[in-house]
Amino acid sequence: MLPTTNFTPPFDITRASHVALAVTDLAASRDFYRDTIGLVVTEETDDAIYLRGLEEAAHHSLVLEPADEAKALRVGFRVRTDDDIVAAEKHFAAAGIPHQRVERPHQGPTLQFTDGVGTHMELTSSMTQVERRMQAFDEFVAGAPQRLDHFQCVTHDVQTATDFWAGLGMRMSEYTAKDGTDELWGTWLEVKGNTHDLVFTNGRGPRLHHFAYTVPDATALLHAADVAGATGFGEEIDRGPGRHGISNALFLYVRDPDQHRIELFTTHYQFIDLEEEPIRWDVSNPRRSQLWGMPASRRWFFEASEFPGEPVNDPLLTATPATLEDYLQLH
Repeated sequence: MLPTTNFTPPFDITRASHVALAVTDLAASRDFYRDTIGLVVTEETDDAIYLRGLEEAAHHSLVLEPADEAKALRVGFRVRTDDDIVAAEKHFAAAGIPHQRVERPHQGPTLQFTDGVGTHMELTSSMTQVERRMQAFDEFVAGAPQRLDHFQCVTHDVQTATDFWAGLGMRMSEYTAKDGTDELWGTWLEVKGNTHDLVFTNGRGPRLHHFAYTVPDATALLHAADVAGATGFGEEIDRGPGRHGISNALFLYVRDPDQHRIELFTTHYQFIDLEEEPIRWDVSNPRRSQLWGMPASRRWFFEASEFPGEPVNDPLLTATPATLEDYLQLH
């Protein structure tokens, strides 16, 4: 069933903002994201490393925290003002949604909560400002990622996840459904005017599938792939370069030393005008995911990062996409 967007939500979410990961070797992860991906290191402490894209003025869009076990800690969104944090607290309290106010370095008022399918989320209304590096072209290394754009999460219940976020003001731009139905297999949800800030796809969840940064152009993707090969991460490219049917973006996916997945991509089209209808794709149509070339591997479809202390549930839907392994068996 297609969701109904709440155009007067209880608080105002403005964009995908940041992600926090637990990593087992802080230095190795720092080196990967700085040297192989090309992010800017804003700050290093004993407890965390903060990174950002070249055009970002916010202190961080990626936080690495040391731990004995690799996990996806939090997926972060910005809200417009401090008042929106207060409004979110009131809404979550009334709806019985687990939440807590926390102190996070370099962030203004911050609220952590668990959404309707168990995804660990965080809202903040502001961050410490730092210098943009978008014209420091001598610092454009590897893929030269510009800014964090979106997250993709795996969930056992796409319908519940989609309804939850549509109720908070997100609008669906594209979706995949079981063939011949509107039984949702994947939904692309946005608040900032392009195709997605948050994606939910069917599978064992809740888990974080990937987080994505924009890059300047297609040559940056190719250079990132070359750099991954040169730095020993060539085998950790688990998809691409390729072009998605959904969102129309060129993409490259790489796994970090703990197997967290990052996407570099060339951005997508606008989805702003309210009369625009979401684009529907059958889950059996491989063009939705890969407009040209072969489909993704089982590893790309079925592996993802778990959230700490959160049980992983089997999916409600049984429809599954064709994988690279399936394709090779048939050809």
